[in-house]
Formats: sequence, structure tokens, C-alpha cells
Amino acid sequence: AFENFAHRAYKKVRDASVALMERAYGKKPEKMYFMGSSEGGREGLTMAQRYPDDFDGIFARVPVINWVGLQHAGTRSGLVTMGEGWINPAQVKLFADAVRTACDKADGSDKTLVHDPVACKAVFKVETLRCEAGKAGDQCLTEAQIKAVSTLHGTYKFPFVLANDLDDYPGWGVSGEDTPAFGPTGGWSAWWLGSAPPAQPPAPNNGIAWIYGAGGIQYVFARDPKLDVTTYKVEDHKARLLEVSKLMDSTDPDLGRFRGRGGRLIVLEHMADYAQSPYAGIRYFESVERKLGKAETAEFARLYTAPGVDHVGSGAPANVDMLSALVDWVEKGKAPGDLEATEQKVEAPSFAVTRALPLCRWPAWPHYKSGPVTEAASFTCAP
Repeated sequence: AFENFAHRAYKKVRDASVALMERAYGKKPEKMYFMGSSEGGREGLTMAQRYPDDFDGIFARVPVINWVGLQHAGTRSGLVTMGEGWINPAQVKLFADAVRTACDKADGSDKTLVHDPVACKAVFKVETLRCEAGKAGDQCLTEAQIKAVSTLHGTYKFPFVLANDLDDYPGWGVSGEDTPAFGPTGGWSAWWLGSAPPAQPPAPNNGIAWIYGAGGIQYVFARDPKLDVTTYKVEDHKARLLEVSKLMDSTDPDLGRFRGRGGRLIVLEHMADYAQSPYAGIRYFESVERKLGKAETAEFARLYTAPGVDHVGSGAPANVDMLSALVDWVEKGKAPGDLEATEQKVEAPSFAVTRALPLCRWPAWPHYKSGPVTEAASFTCAP
């Protein structure tokens, strides 16, 4: 069952679909496309890595590719918010406001959106919010809370090497911390903190990352539903982690066969994503460039990064017709450059655009030129 979930089921469904289409229409499809988000994004990259002959175009949005690393890093980030490390909603806003104050004006537009979150993470220091000695409250962070944030931002390191020579999981970035929580949508409150500190077993009001991570530790890695997660030691389960990593971690950078048969790949990372770290996908793309060469990778693959957007597409302009871009590349040879992402009202039928930004190819970001800050034409993409 686990092997089916990891990769075999998608191959089986693909082949069965082709057989049904051939039976219905008298011929096989001329082109095949795979589009997926989150776990579906991992599945897209899985197809490119394991079954490179099966799809002509693949779009992987916010792909959960380093699955073993994510579950362990998410659990660790939950553990440090137990007790005094938990951060309340007022302090989440305090932190988000501090990030915007430090980084929002860097592109010149000053419109409450951090356009270059990578540069912002490098310069923003959580220690600037430390409470004065003997004081505490909503307008500062305690030492335990600062440690919690630093843990979230920091790399999770394994004591041994997992699949494809990876032994860590990159930490999360900055921006979008106070994006309102609504189901799986939102920033820290949705994914990391919840509305109450982590419980055992995980409670519905806990952060989703803790629910997933602690559950993964208990049921997938330790395989003990009654395990006290605070006592879990990764060293005790090395064989199981290696087994799961080999199945689930879609981190193989060798896409040579996919490229050789004319496949085209587009990866999109949302930079305010707290469900999985966007830096995992960025690192993967760069590993492909190292394996195949930058020029060779540019022939068949693109990475785009959307500032301020959460895991499922809220917080900043995120809507983009990536299927058309992929089809034009595969069928017309028109390689995509910088694209445009929009933010729209959800009321039907107009879905009016309220804001737009360039969707820049990595490693470029939107830089303000002049004009209305709600229009993409007011910005240009540059590193």
C-alpha cells in the first residue's frame, strides 16, 4: 500500500487512462500532462524522476518532495512551541509587522508585501523583538519564543544520509506570518501554531504541521500509535527512515531521461508557505542544475517563486494559467519567460482582479518601477 501511495499508483492510473482513452477514441492521446499541488506536486516530480517517458509536460506546484525531512522538521517546530514557546495571535502580528517594516520598502513600492523574502530572511533578526528583562506581553517575545522562531527558520539535520545524499531539511522563511487562517489556508496560525499549544495526541486546534508531523512520527516512522513523541529519537529508527525516504522523497536530480525525450517541467514555489518549506523546492531545482548544467536545465525546466503567497494560494497574487504556458512550451516550442500572477475577488461571476505582480523566474524578484502598485506593469523582474 505504501509503495502504491509513494509512486506505483500514479503509473498504474496513467496507463489505465491511456488504455481507456484508446478504447473510447480509437487512438492514444498525442500529449500527456500532469499538474499537481503539494502532495500532487511531489507526484509530478515523482513521474519525471521515476517514469520519465509517461508525460510530456509536468507542473509541480509547492511540491512536498523531501517528505521525511518535512515530517521531522514539522514535528521539531511543534515541540518547541509546547508550553512557553507557543506564540499567540497578537505576537504573530507583532512579528509580521516587524518583518514588513524591515523589508517591505526594499523594492520601493511600500505596499505591505515583501518582494524578496530570501534577502529579507538574511537581514531580519528575531532577537530585535526580545522582551526586556523582567517584562513580557504581546509586544515582545520571550527567550522561549525566540528559540521557537529560530527553530522554525533553522535547518533540520539528520545524523545520517537519506535518499539522494540529503541529510537535512531547509528551514522556513519570512513573510506572510499573519495571513489569516481558514482551513488549510494561512500563515503561522494555520500551519505552525494553531490556536492552542501542541497536544498529545494532536488536537484539532493544533497547527496542521504538528498534526501531520506527530502523526507521521507515530504511525509511519516509529509505527507506535501510543508513542510519546517527545521521547522519539531519530537514531532508533534509521532503517525505517531510509526505507520511507527511498519511497517518498522525490529528490533525485537526474532528469536526463525526461529532458532527453523532450519533457518540459515547471515548478512553482510560494514563498510564504508554512506547510512545506519553499527552500526545499528551490534547493531541488538547483541540484538539477548542478547535475545537468544550468544551460541544459533551462532547455526543459523552469522554477518560479511567488512572494507573499501561502501554501494554497492566498496572501498575495498567485493565480496563473500555467497549463497554457506548459502547452505552449511542449507543443509550440515557446519557452516561458517571466509570467504574471493575479489576485482576484472570489465572488462569481466576475472574479475581478484586485492586484497583479510579475511571476519571476528564479532567482529574480519583482522590483518596483513606477505606476500603480496593484498592476504588474509597474514592476520588473531582476535579481
